[in-house]
Amino acid sequence: MRFLITGGAGFIGTALANRLIALGHHVRVLDDLSAGHPERLDSRVIFTRGDVRDVPKLWTLLQGVDCVYHLAARVSVQESVLFPRDYNDVNVGGTVSLMEAMRAVGVKRIVLASSGTVYGDQAHQPLREDMSPNPRVPYAVTKIAAEHYVFTLGRLYNIEAIALRIFNAYGPGQPLPVSYAPVIPQFLRQILEGGSVVIHGDGSQTRDFVYIDDVVEALVAAATSDAVGQIINVGSGEETSINDLVAVMEEVTGRSAHVLYNPDANPGVARMVADLSRATRVLNYTPRVSLREGIRRMVQHDPRFATKGVTVSA
Repeated sequence: MRFLITGGAGFIGTALANRLIALGHHVRVLDDLSAGHPERLDSRVIFTRGDVRDVPKLWTLLQGVDCVYHLAARVSVQESVLFPRDYNDVNVGGTVSLMEAMRAVGVKRIVLASSGTVYGDQAHQPLREDMSPNPRVPYAVTKIAAEHYVFTLGRLYNIEAIALRIFNAYGPGQPLPVSYAPVIPQFLRQILEGGSVVIHGDGSQTRDFVYIDDVVEALVAAATSDAVGQIINVGSGEETSINDLVAVMEEVTGRSAHVLYNPDANPGVARMVADLSRATRVLNYTPRVSLREGIRRMVQHDPRFATKGVTVSA
């Protein structure tokens, strides 16, 4: 098959592109490099630098494409609070531009990378796709809007659309920006460098951490799935508190974390874990990498951590 991945030089996009190439597919990537790193892409991936809102450029890249993976987005929850207009322009405007270009060229399938953040606080866990979204931040609002656009325009334009709500993905190569760094690589760096791990609230809040290889397998399956018009959770199905996350890191690295609690900081939603029943049924999806194993792989295979002289617990 021939694929276009928007945002394909980012963390998830790179892993997906390289996996598709390994499977023998033809892969094009579009990325504006605001956060992407194209040097990590397989040399057989055809990379183009550009904005997902550039419709003429999309017309060129979409020629002969069987399926589009739409990953291009601004992704920082905290940053979206400060810059909601920018997030709307890229995450929503980019989705609409892409759908218009797909209609013009005649591409028939899109797989949208949505987010588990759309659920917000819910009265019950695990989180099912039929629950009403309860977004708490602009980033989540943009993802809900993107879902509605791909499904609505998909019906109008005869484009098959699937949306995967990806929970807290992590793994080797996950970016560590100066501000708003993802929790797992940030905590690992602090533990391995002898810094302080700062936990918002009391650390009892829970998340669903899913290893990058499992996310990629779900994305690959979605390209040929019959689940058109469906929203599908992609997570580990395991609920982990932030305190327990730190404990796993201590066990794997053999290092003690210097933990500081900030009770005045907003810890986000209280609980979050994905119900994977639909993913299992329609994608044959089964997460294979436990949190402990995923952390071990990060410490062993991510150059930023593997150089810290850590003896990883077996």
